[in-house]
Amino acid sequence: MEDKGYGHINQSELAWRKGSRSSGSGSDCVEVADLPDGGFALRDSKDPNGSTLFFTPSERAAFVAGVREEHLP
Repeated sequence: MEDKGYGHINQSELAWRKGSRSSGSGSDCVEVADLPDGGFALRDSKDPNGSTLFFTPSERAAFVAGVREEHLP
């Protein structure tokens, strides 16, 4: 996996929030946190100490554009 330079981030200091499309039951929830450089991080709310995905600002922009243009499956 590519090192994006986020290894220094203390995840417990991030302001995590539930994804706006997560289910209310808590069974299908992701949490998102904005990163200082404009990127963002995602994790499974059921396993906050598990794996976290980090996205750079350019990856964030590409993701948002893909959603807006309905290019994602």
